[in-house]
Amino acid sequence: MFELLYAKLLDKKTKKLSERFIINIAIVSFLLHLLLITLNDLGLFGIGITGELFNNPIAAIYTPFSFILVYEVYLLIYYLPKSMTIYIGKQYEIIMLIVIRRLYKDLSNISLDGNWFENTQNLQFIYDIIATVVLFLLIHFFYSMNKFRVRKLLKLTETRPELIRFIKFKKALAVLLVPTFIIIAFFNVFEWASQVSEFGQGITSGLDVNAVFFDDFFTVLILVDVLLVLFSFAHTDKFNKVIRNSGFVISTILVKLSFSVSGLQNVLLIISAVGFGVIILWIHKLFEKNKLPINY
Repeated sequence: MFELLYAKLLDKKTKKLSERFIINIAIVSFLLHLLLITLNDLGLFGIGITGELFNNPIAAIYTPFSFILVYEVYLLIYYLPKSMTIYIGKQYEIIMLIVIRRLYKDLSNISLDGNWFENTQNLQFIYDIIATVVLFLLIHFFYSMNKFRVRKLLKLTETRPELIRFIKFKKALAVLLVPTFIIIAFFNVFEWASQVSEFGQGITSGLDVNAVFFDDFFTVLILVDVLLVLFSFAHTDKFNKVIRNSGFVISTILVKLSFSVSGLQNVLLIISAVGFGVIILWIHKLFEKNKLPINY
């Protein structure tokens, strides 16, 4: 059953269709958001829509980026059975895209009046600019350390029984993640909509997808990563691989913790999470290069 569902939900054809669909809906959502901002500025709603996502046309870029993030979530699930490295890399790409999306919101809130460094929103813009550059560099290092192995894994047809079982487990896990994340998304959006409806005068806040989805998203990923670490013992007992996989769990936990804080703390936790994953992978590669001649 899982093999059949996997072939339907996570094959190359579905991936291409999903990509096309997300691109189209991202363009439409961007234009609709721009239209809402324009109509709001003209006062055609009767009640004023306030909030960070409706005070500047630049903020409209936030919406298509939210749909691009949805596609990144799908890619993360897609690559889960294929490569642990790409799967973890997609987690880092998602958190970086969240920072970039927030950066567009920061741009719409920048204040040029008074002392630049006394404005909290201006400081957040600086933090996010620096975080974007650092994260991009760290993700580059992460992939470059494994580029040849990743290409090999994506083309390899595995024949070892224990690895075949592990891949089947990852496929079943990927199939279960698809409806899980859909349910989480609908539940959180419904909860947000309920909170918005409680305001008596207009709409006072935009849809902050950081709060309504990705906090729970990374909570689920922590559980998935722990399961992957436990089941990986079935096909390997190498110390460096166990530590690598365990390190990736810690990295995901740090990303999850970043959603509970804001400002500089948030940025430092995100950079620490990705940086820790890169360092763990680098040390793992050193073990691979200097491995003992006898398996232990």
